[in-house]
Amino acid sequence: MSFRLAVYAVCIEDGRVLLARYVSPKGDTHWTLPGGKVEHAEDPFDAVIREVAEETGCDAMVECLLGVDSRVTPAAERLLGGPEHQNVGIFYRVRITGGRLRPEPNGDTAESVWTPIPDVSCLRRSSLVDIGLTLAQTAPATGHVAPVPVGGLIQH
Repeated sequence: MSFRLAVYAVCIEDGRVLLARYVSPKGDTHWTLPGGKVEHAEDPFDAVIREVAEETGCDAMVECLLGVDSRVTPAAERLLGGPEHQNVGIFYRVRITGGRLRPEPNGDTAESVWTPIPDVSCLRRSSLVDIGLTLAQTAPATGHVAPVPVGGLIQH
C-alpha cells in the first residue's frame, strides 16, 4: 500500500471557488482544489500556502482548518495504476491575498480559475472538490469527513 499526506485549499469568494485544472502524465485532465503532498518535515499549514502559490501564482492566508479526510483507493481503481493507496487530506479554508492566476511552471496544473459554485457539478472533477465544498458548508464539529458519494466522478 502506498500512502500520502496532502493538503487542500478551499478558496471561496463571491459565490465562486478556486479550482485548478490538473493534467495527468497520460494527458487526462480534471478539475481539483489547489493542493498537494506535504513534504518531509513540512508543517501542513505551511504546505497549503506553498501549494496555492505553486499551482495558482497567488498568495494565500489560512482562515481555518475545515477537516481531515482519509480514503483508500483499491489498486484496481487507481487511474495511474499501482498498489492500493491511502490519501489523508487536510482541508483548509484559505483566502487569496495577492498575486495573479497563472499556470504552474513546470508542473501539472495547466490553469486555475474562479468557478461559480453552481457550475462545479457540471465539471469533470476530483472528489476532493466535493469534499472541500461540503466541509466549507457543513464544518463538522469533529472535523471528520463522512463518506462522500462519488457517482462517476474521478476518485482520488
